[in-house]
Amino acid sequence: MAPVSTEDKLRERIKELTCLYNVSSYIANCNLYDLDPTFKAITSSLREAILYSNEAFVELKLGDTLVHDGERSPEHVFILTAIKVFNLPYGSIKIGYPKTKYNKNVFLEEEKQLVRTLAIEIGNLIERKQIIDKEELTKRQMERADRLSILGEITAGIAHELNTPLASILGFSELLKERFVNDDAALEDLDKIMNSAIFSREVVKKLMFFSCVMPQQMELVNINPIITDAINLLKPSFGKKEIHYDLNFSDAEIYLRVDAIQLTQVVFNLVINAIYFSPQNGQISIEVDDEDREVVLTIKDEGEGISKEISEYIFNPFYTTKPVGEGSGLGLSVVHGIIKSHKGTIRHTANRPKGTIFTLTFPKL
Repeated sequence: MAPVSTEDKLRERIKELTCLYNVSSYIANCNLYDLDPTFKAITSSLREAILYSNEAFVELKLGDTLVHDGERSPEHVFILTAIKVFNLPYGSIKIGYPKTKYNKNVFLEEEKQLVRTLAIEIGNLIERKQIIDKEELTKRQMERADRLSILGEITAGIAHELNTPLASILGFSELLKERFVNDDAALEDLDKIMNSAIFSREVVKKLMFFSCVMPQQMELVNINPIITDAINLLKPSFGKKEIHYDLNFSDAEIYLRVDAIQLTQVVFNLVINAIYFSPQNGQISIEVDDEDREVVLTIKDEGEGISKEISEYIFNPFYTTKPVGEGSGLGLSVVHGIIKSHKGTIRHTANRPKGTIFTLTFPKL
């Protein structure tokens, strides 16, 4: 490997400045919603700025993403520079040569400085993207909260108005059954009317749960047996699909101020959903952790997961991905309403490699 002449160093300096200019241009004109083309352009530009660019390779590692340019040798010499985002390690830039032809002395100090500068520029770009993503997420959450608030008021009014006629239907149906005691056909029809009215009343009750107008009986109780009983109610459903489940509590007794019936409904609705979307012989995990200021309930399944397209709608009333007749679309909205009334939070994330994780937090009031 011949020493680098002054002329070569000057030529390399021009290449490095050109690279810096190009990278600044790429970053200034990038699409923050799709940074992959920008990262590929940066990687390619950096390789062109390296002394022996024809034999060099460049790798840009960002989280789980790896962007590279040039052929990487099985054995190579390289320099590695960390990329930090908000002062935390996020990725790295790596440039190298085949070890059979080069050693570590091949890298110029100007090249090392160039890589450090690009690492800072890339880190700043990712910080900017994360800030914008967070602002948009906050905006969507606020818009969704406004929509849910309006829906809560509407459904509360609807539920209140429907209760009276449904009570009348059930009452008059009972009276008619006494008048047609010997008419089997009429009695059968009246039973159908009453069953439909009872079903409608249950829908109204769910609407009232969603809008948080149901009276609550908040008591400080050990929630472990409440959650255990709710899971036990679902054992036939677990057995039907041969689904295995784990129920774990961080402590033998976990006390929380809750409405026991509503907590049962929360666990029941979330786990029945997990069972519905889980594959045959799937695994569901339910964990309850008693932390300093809150209790965290986590439910993990191995189903199809929740796509980004529908994630912001799943807590809306009447929204369902189940076939017609298999779901009212009120289960998750009821859960959301109950948790909101308990001053808690609910969020969902992807379970790896597949499925969904629902995380519920209940503050210790």
